[in-house]
Amino acid sequence: MTVEDKEWVKELKVFIPEKQIMTGYADLVSYSFDGSFGEYMPEAIVQVKTKGEVVHVMKVANRFLVPVTPRGQGTCLSGGPLPVKGGIVLDMSQWPETIDIIPDDLIAIVSPSALAADINKAAEAHGLMYPPDPSSAHVGTIGGNLAENSGGPRGLKYGVTKDYVIGLEFVTPEGEVIKTGGRTIKNVTGYDLTKLIIGSEGTLGVITKATLKLVPKPKAVRTLMAVFDDVENAGRAISKTLTSGILPSKMEFMDQACCIAVENYQPSGLPTDAAAVLIIELDGHPAALAEEASDIEHIMKELGAKKIIVPQNEEEANRIWHARKQVSPATAQIKPTKVSEDATVPRSQIAPMIERLQQIKEKYQVELVVFGHIGDGNLHPNILCDKRNNEEMGRVEEAVAELFETAIDLGGTLSGEHGIGTMKAPFMERELGAAGLDMMKRIKESWDPNNIMNPNKIFPEKGQKLVLRNE
Repeated sequence: MTVEDKEWVKELKVFIPEKQIMTGYADLVSYSFDGSFGEYMPEAIVQVKTKGEVVHVMKVANRFLVPVTPRGQGTCLSGGPLPVKGGIVLDMSQWPETIDIIPDDLIAIVSPSALAADINKAAEAHGLMYPPDPSSAHVGTIGGNLAENSGGPRGLKYGVTKDYVIGLEFVTPEGEVIKTGGRTIKNVTGYDLTKLIIGSEGTLGVITKATLKLVPKPKAVRTLMAVFDDVENAGRAISKTLTSGILPSKMEFMDQACCIAVENYQPSGLPTDAAAVLIIELDGHPAALAEEASDIEHIMKELGAKKIIVPQNEEEANRIWHARKQVSPATAQIKPTKVSEDATVPRSQIAPMIERLQQIKEKYQVELVVFGHIGDGNLHPNILCDKRNNEEMGRVEEAVAELFETAIDLGGTLSGEHGIGTMKAPFMERELGAAGLDMMKRIKESWDPNNIMNPNKIFPEKGQKLVLRNE
């Protein structure tokens, strides 16, 4: 029996236009992978464009026990949109983008296909800002951001996606439409289902609309870059800054390997002889920024910065931030495969974590670079490798596993913003404990009794291990 002959496919076509249902081999392959590891073939792709279509898909899938995996643009780095159990990939990216800014309420009501960058651009037209700024903001859908609880550099001052979602429209695995939260900033009616859904990685249902909180756009921005010969001194400078009463909007870290990679890829004037580079952005009132920038310069010098670069205009500041954004494409030139992680530790453990990462690099003889949102302890250790080399990938698996264990040992967490998906599921019990993980499973079972909603994400199967090699 072909897929087209299956009863559930016929049922889908009763309501969904046939051109929005794809079962061809090339289409299935295109949806079998994301930005992480592993390839899993779905049986069908359904491109939904309305709430009614989502409701129909979920009711049919639940009746026929067909797995459903929601998907945005597939930029996820943890395996969230991988159709591990086959079934249907629910493509939300073709949904018409709508962004309705309501300035008087400081909110935006958006469709799941809207891009974070587009939401912020629309808000700026009203003198407002949507703060979450993941690196995929220009390509990833807000639906994916909501599912993974995405962060970004501005998370230090403004928080992550969940801090800006005050209401949702949501289709359950059984095809029921529910609304959570609303348009008010304060809402303590019943359980906070909005926060439960955000970061659930598509395991509880499908988001069809979101109400987002906006904030006034800051009047001015200041940038400075501090160069250190010692990572520990850089860590102390971070702590001193954050306890001084100054809260930067961004505080980014690049290690020496990152600086060298960027300079080899696209020369930007970064120091290649430095152990650590801190890039700091302040925002707020111009008068306050001048004083805060001066105070931070003093802190950096006091704690060992050998050089401080203060851009004199917007163009120079943009050049520094452009160099930071080039880290990912630059390091990708070193080897064809990149394992991007986001282990996060308490700020006091940043220096010990970086030291342990260096030990892991030497122990497993892997190419490891470190950058990230250092102000909130959200590091991005990236291991550069070649997935065609099974022996090397075996060492990478061991290195990543020890990386996760180290973050937890230091009081941190498996993920600051990328999510759990398939990659980190085997380590969940290590962080949450058996009882904590079991409670999450019980919530999942109550919402999705037939376990059709993005199965095999977050919760590991018995004996599941991290696997990055070709099998």
